[in-house]
Amino acid sequence: MSSNTAVEGLLRELAPQALGALARRHGQFDACEDAVQEALLAAALQWPKDGVPESPVAWLLTVAERRLTDEWRSESARRRREENVALLDAAGSEPVAWGDDTLTLLFLCCHPALSAPSQLALTLRAVGGLTTAEIASAFLVPEATMAQRISRAKQTIKASGIPFALPPPAERGGRLRVVLQVLYLIFNEGYTDLLRTELATEAVRLTRLLHGLLPEEGEVTGLLALMLLTDARRAARLGDDGMLVPLAEQRRDRWDAAQIAEGVELLERALGAAPTGPYQLQAAIAALHDEAPTAAETDWPQILALYWVLERVMPNPIVTLNRAVAVAMVEGPRAGLQLLETVAGAESLAQTHRVDAVRGHLLELAGDLDAARECYRRAARMTTSVLEQRYLALRAASL
Repeated sequence: MSSNTAVEGLLRELAPQALGALARRHGQFDACEDAVQEALLAAALQWPKDGVPESPVAWLLTVAERRLTDEWRSESARRRREENVALLDAAGSEPVAWGDDTLTLLFLCCHPALSAPSQLALTLRAVGGLTTAEIASAFLVPEATMAQRISRAKQTIKASGIPFALPPPAERGGRLRVVLQVLYLIFNEGYTDLLRTELATEAVRLTRLLHGLLPEEGEVTGLLALMLLTDARRAARLGDDGMLVPLAEQRRDRWDAAQIAEGVELLERALGAAPTGPYQLQAAIAALHDEAPTAAETDWPQILALYWVLERVMPNPIVTLNRAVAVAMVEGPRAGLQLLETVAGAESLAQTHRVDAVRGHLLELAGDLDAARECYRRAARMTTSVLEQRYLALRAASL
């Protein structure tokens, strides 16, 4: 590993610690976030040449504090600091509780006042330590567009007066669900499109961090297990010809056995000690796929039972769509098609290729090849993923 790569990884770990400590002391998230980004940039340029300092967080805080001082030299800023000097001194005298600060930062970035795209971008910027250019590249938008999105998010926090503090105990459960949803969306962005795998890697890292802060939260453990069990198949998702390989046809010797073992261990720990939630149920389904020696030995009846429970815990068309596949594997493709039609008109699925892709698969299993071919063609036209377009078009051509 090069020194630049090692420093980059270290800075992503340190970014939320530095920002959390600075925001806890000064309370102005937007100014503190800009200052920490300046410090991270300076470190990225200096540390590979000069070496990592003995106390890297303190180094980042010192540089960031200097930036804040430069920004706050106006008379009005001095007056505000003088009015709050007692509060700032008291906060500065406290030890840096980086775990609490990082958790607070996650809650802040995933605040309900922010739109979903803003939550994703701000989490990757403030907690993940990614640059605006990296985030823009990952989401395939111009850097200027992403910069505006992040700026609007920070302005929303500033205008709303959202404090840098953990939400009250009564709100934490609901806010934690938002945090988990944001992390899962980041993971899916990277896992679904193999051209953006860095997002999946970052989501796993952030969820592992959250699990370290909240080890007793069953759904946090469940989400980490789900990510690991799913991401373990990444290397097998592309064939030597660069084409997508469906789960049933993947080479299982290319799956990451260590990740699967860790995911299963986490899942068993969560299922035995906490109320069962949707991430734990999805992780259990992923584990059944991963632990089957071959596709033919997959325990589909158990998967179908888990989807039945999941649909009651978290009812939505995507879950029903996946259950339709499990029904087809247990009761036959016609039964699966019948269930599929109950959600085919769902608004959340109207602009996606998912219904036609699944319908094509089930029609192919039922032997209706002409209808299956048309479904695959429609799905190929609707998906935005080049890899999925190629796979679906080839599937149609093969019929």
